Amino acid sequence: MKSLVCSRCKRNYDYRKVVNLCEDCTSPLLVEYDLQHLRRTWDRDILAKRSRNMWRYRELLPVSNSEEVITLGEGGTPIRHLNRFGACKGLDRLSMMDEGLNPTGTFKSRGASAGITRAHSLGIRRIAMPTAGNAGGAWAAYAASAGIRLLVAMPEDAPEINRRECHMYGADVRLVKGLISDCGQLVEEKVAEEGYFNGATLKEPYRIEGKKTLGLEIAEHGEWTWPDVIVYPTGGGVGLIGIWKAVKELAALGWTTGRFPKMVAVQMEGCAPIVEAFQRKATQSVFWERAQTKAGGLRVPKALGDFLVLEALYESKGTAVAVSDDAAGQMMKELARIEGHLICPEGAAGLAAIVDLRNRGWLSSEESILLLNTGSGMKYSEWMM
Repeated sequence: MKSLVCSRCKRNYDYRKVVNLCEDCTSPLLVEYDLQHLRRTWDRDILAKRSRNMWRYRELLPVSNSEEVITLGEGGTPIRHLNRFGACKGLDRLSMMDEGLNPTGTFKSRGASAGITRAHSLGIRRIAMPTAGNAGGAWAAYAASAGIRLLVAMPEDAPEINRRECHMYGADVRLVKGLISDCGQLVEEKVAEEGYFNGATLKEPYRIEGKKTLGLEIAEHGEWTWPDVIVYPTGGGVGLIGIWKAVKELAALGWTTGRFPKMVAVQMEGCAPIVEAFQRKATQSVFWERAQTKAGGLRVPKALGDFLVLEALYESKGTAVAVSDDAAGQMMKELARIEGHLICPEGAAGLAAIVDLRNRGWLSSEESILLLNTGSGMKYSEWMM
């Protein structure tokens, strides 16, 4: 690590100190690494000797030594070709990264491992965070492993399994009437009144570094070339921002070759602030009033890092697509019956978007397309009908 840098005004901060947002413009802070030093001293061939988990890339992660790492074995998830499904839809080179095989059943394990690791090394012992469900479960698991007290605020209608897993890991769960934005207000109160550290999405700098390893693994799996298109279900958008950060860092290291991937953000029709902003060619989104979708991970009315998501879409010549809950449910069922993969509704939304983009001609049959399935469908019994 070299410093923390504001994602908007570019002010630098000392990574050895506890910070949340930029003091000048309240924008997210991002970890900056000494990439020129790493380019001279870090050879990617060393990865062949390391375990298949996300900490194999520790030189590009917020950790000073391996003994600090709080890990449950996250990362190293498989990329699987969806040949039968692709053949049905005119998609010859469709594949899926299955994040449902992480320790807590979703890609949230990656962000939790990085965030909790850094919090623990900085001496933080109490964290509060809002969640739509899966992030709370993941952070509760890693907080338990690190001996950190965690307060989780989640909507009353969050999936019951997420509430139960948070309780099982010993988190203090507070149910809130409303959306994740309302949960965020409760967290702000706890931070101000009781001295918790705010672990909300992009209000701490390190969760994104764990999500970034999605991109590092995608590149390594492709022998350091990118797929043509990466499709990402977008709520808070940290994974998409992280993947794009990996694209830039690997290019600076000279590790990757060929064109950058086109990034596709997928949202639900009942909550599509990023899609609406992209269609207007705007640089940030507008709060989505009365957000409604059964896919809790995509029910984020305004993401703090929306401008970073949109920046990645524009720079990569990508796009943003909204699909219906019904379309996501149908894709969830189809993929299970055709390929034997039970994916989460958010991942199924991405699949629905891929089919839609192929039908509209935005995607061609020759392009290599990678879908991020962000979690296991086993957590979503209410969708299994």
